[in-house]
Amino acid sequence: MRVAGFRDRTAVAGVGYTRFSKDSGVSTLTLACEAILAALDDAGLTADDVDGLATHRVGDSAAPSVVGPALGIREPAWHLDQFGGGSVSHAVIGQAALAVAAGVARTVVCYRAINARSEFRMGGTGRALPVSPEVQYQAPYGYVAPPQQYAMFARAHMTKYGTKEEHFGQLAVRQRASAVKNPRALMRTPITLDDYLASRWIAEPFRLLDCCLETDGACALVVTSAERARDLRRPPVLISAAAWGGGDSFLSGGGGDVTVTAAAEMAPRLYRQAGLGPAEIDVAEIYDCFTYSVIVQLEDYGFCAKGEGGPYAASGAGVPVNTHGGFLSEGYVHGINHVAEAVSQLRGEAGDRQVDGAQVALSTAQPGYILPATSALILRKG
Repeated sequence: MRVAGFRDRTAVAGVGYTRFSKDSGVSTLTLACEAILAALDDAGLTADDVDGLATHRVGDSAAPSVVGPALGIREPAWHLDQFGGGSVSHAVIGQAALAVAAGVARTVVCYRAINARSEFRMGGTGRALPVSPEVQYQAPYGYVAPPQQYAMFARAHMTKYGTKEEHFGQLAVRQRASAVKNPRALMRTPITLDDYLASRWIAEPFRLLDCCLETDGACALVVTSAERARDLRRPPVLISAAAWGGGDSFLSGGGGDVTVTAAAEMAPRLYRQAGLGPAEIDVAEIYDCFTYSVIVQLEDYGFCAKGEGGPYAASGAGVPVNTHGGFLSEGYVHGINHVAEAVSQLRGEAGDRQVDGAQVALSTAQPGYILPATSALILRKG
């Protein structure tokens, strides 16, 4: 992935979604198949064209070994079923692109299917085993849920840099305004800063409107060669860079400054691969499990200086962020719907929320706080 020759050799050729809901009423397998078939139809392909499948999982999963036969794909040339949360959501797509670039597979569908509201909730409810073995050391102290963990990092940022609740709130308001323009979004009622400040506490400094939506749904992307994508139904979106890597796990120690995430180390590698910098990004779909995760990543991906993420996000004057409403308002499909929105923007198909002249997009994964890993993509209009 350090080789510049990877740049723009592969593309996203199709995107598919299911309905986002609080109770899908179907299995994750059904959701996965529905999203995959929609993505293939978007590209003008069928299941007979697919020779690779890739997904990631925590707790629940529609595994490629099950999805393949369900769709009639009995002998894929390549597949990936990667354990990991939102940290690895973009690495899955990057690895699919590598497989295509290396000639191991010709057409790979990347997908995530999840009943995160009605079944295995991301906070742990309904799960027989904890997501991480570290949880056993936190549980006696009541420190087990992602909002609690992220709240500690957010409070550290507030203490060190003067980041304010209003900065979080303005970001939530702005993303809801984008969701109002998005027919897929679960939350389409506009909110004000007063609404944000009146929402109930979850884990201080986080209120309800700081937190992503627990969602049932699925999303899928078709990855193939750039050359082949140009002959398919939809405008190709080139994969200019894909990076992933580790970092310090703040749950078990080893980290230094908790206001700096693993994304800060990875971002220069990502930009080198793409041959550009943050000033050339036209739209950014940034992993927003909580409002704070956007603020810290705006800093760590170089859109503003360290400590300035709060005012930058609140102003709305910089790079357009989470144009679909993000996980806070569209829905949470564990990372992949951010990539799908980036594709829509670069195709010029985002309707009322379209960013004029969008040519280059950044899409990011969970920045490496809970699991010591992160990943990201830079996509370019073909």
